[in-house]
Amino acid sequence: MRKLRLSLFCSAAAIALAVPALGADPIKLEVANSWTSGGEAAAKQVIIDALAAKGIAWVDSSIAGFESANAAFNSRLMAGNPPPAKAAIAGLDQSEVIGQGLMTDIDATAKAAGVSSALPKLLLNNITFDGKIYEAPIEFHGESMYFYSMPVFAKVGIAAPPKTWDEMFADLDKVKAAGLVPVAWSGQGWQVVKTFNTILLSVIGTDGFNKVYTDKDEATVRSPGFAKAVEIFNKLHGYIPAGSENLNWNDATAMVITGKAALQFEGDWAKGEFTNAKQVAGKDYGCEFAPGSDGTIIISDVFAFPKVKDADQQKAQQIFAETVFDPKVQVAFSLKKGSFPVRADVDTSSLDVCAQKDVVMVKAGKVAPEQAIVLTPAQNGTLTDLISQYFAAPTATAAFVDSFAAMLKNA
Repeated sequence: MRKLRLSLFCSAAAIALAVPALGADPIKLEVANSWTSGGEAAAKQVIIDALAAKGIAWVDSSIAGFESANAAFNSRLMAGNPPPAKAAIAGLDQSEVIGQGLMTDIDATAKAAGVSSALPKLLLNNITFDGKIYEAPIEFHGESMYFYSMPVFAKVGIAAPPKTWDEMFADLDKVKAAGLVPVAWSGQGWQVVKTFNTILLSVIGTDGFNKVYTDKDEATVRSPGFAKAVEIFNKLHGYIPAGSENLNWNDATAMVITGKAALQFEGDWAKGEFTNAKQVAGKDYGCEFAPGSDGTIIISDVFAFPKVKDADQQKAQQIFAETVFDPKVQVAFSLKKGSFPVRADVDTSSLDVCAQKDVVMVKAGKVAPEQAIVLTPAQNGTLTDLISQYFAAPTATAAFVDSFAAMLKNA
């Protein structure tokens, strides 16, 4: 990766990214996203405020549910009326529309912001298409944790987080015996997949996880470790509340916040909900990687920019990307959303204890990319259907393994 030079900053400064004159009407920029929970809204406000200071007015176009928001965006894009900015996922999520020439690159802006040296190679590679950077990542999320109510653990006599899955289920039995919900659960398809992946990584490790999703290695899918992960996943049926199949993820998080449930397997965006409820990590709630985990699953929210004809909006898109890359914005955003910055050159000391655990894993290179990074949207949809349908109506483990292997082979 070539190093950023002073001349790059100077030449980039010449690019027409000038902030609108003081007193001028702000440039309106519609932003498609699925950030509708309390924590997400608070984090979103960080960017909104930073843009306002530069004369850009964020016009919110939010739809609950990532899949629903994506479908609505794609419909508008194909109709030739896209919003100028869209929250997306790093990786192959936007690769098809980028390949069709429907998106604007932010290459010069990104390089002027120093991302070539500040971003991990894994992420940089997944926002670069045909040699140009097209997406502005705002944060990393760690996905392989569970969050637990410290008062509930104390009430039922759980002295310390379990170290093994056998200890985990023994502790969940204590919660169940106390008349509380052991595991807060959302039946949303993407949520079910994330729980499965959390278990899978904890059993077969980061190397095995990468072999499954990145290398699509059938031998690993047919290994005893994979089968063990499926069995653990299946065992959760005895610990989730009835009627949770239609529960939103943040409503499940609220069960932990209010002490109705002991824990939730969730990405670290759940911390945004705890923070919004004035709860503190290490005091009101705890966070741990799933038993046996040797790394963390990561994903990155990014912003992508459809091609638009209006010159002011084109300029605003680049200012938007520049703002997202700002180290101060990245830290302030993560403090609200529960994530951690993608830039390696920022001070992360203000982040909570949960984020620090993920930061340590990333710095040590103990990471596995979430499947949405390495699979196309269509492939990821097939995977989501397969895992969520299996959990809703379990078959024999061997039959599920066969279906999973076939899915990867076709991918």
